[in-house]
Order: sequence, then structure tokens, then C-alpha cells
Amino acid sequence: MKYRKKPVVIEAIQYDGVNLEEVKKFCGNLVEFQTYMFSDFLTPRTQVVIHALEDDHKVSVGDYIIKGVQGEFYPCKPEIFAKTYEAVEEYPTCNESARRDMELRKITHREF
Repeated sequence: MKYRKKPVVIEAIQYDGVNLEEVKKFCGNLVEFQTYMFSDFLTPRTQVVIHALEDDHKVSVGDYIIKGVQGEFYPCKPEIFAKTYEAVEEYPTCNESARRDMELRKITHREF
């Protein structure tokens, strides 16, 4: 029997080696930054580690960090990410749409 993967919209961020604050904001307390000295360089390096239920996952520069359907986080190599996911348009919610309509028409929520 064959199965097709359900179309699911996910959230993800790509780790570029310097966007540590964005990664922290995205993953919250499930991410840890470990600083170490790399033998060939005099400057310290930062290793990003995602804490998951089963195991810890190290994130390499260029990897995408995906937020799964149950709120879990895991890294994904860029080649696999490109084959598996595509960008989607983000549409405003009804509330955002209604708010913009009210602003354009210059009315209050009581008149809407």
C-alpha cells in the first residue's frame, strides 16, 4: 500500500551561524547554545543544540529548524528541506482583515 504525506504548513527558521537571538525566540527554552574552542581557530564557536524528548539534536550552520505539528523542534538539512517544503503565502486572519477594513473606512468596532 502507498501513502501520501498530508499537506501540513510548518514553521521553520534557517540557522545562519549568527542569528542566535532569532533561534532562541523561535525555539524558546528547548534550545541551548554551547560555546567551545575550535582547534584551528582562536575564536570560540557556538554549537546550537535542540533538546527533544528522545535525544538532543545538534544544528549545523545552514540547517533549518522546524517546529513540528506537536510543538517539537528538530533540524533539517537544507537539501532535504528544499525537496520537502515550499514557501506559502501568509494571508491575514479575519480579525486582521476586519481591522484593516475598519481603518480604511475609519469606523469603530461598535459601528462595524
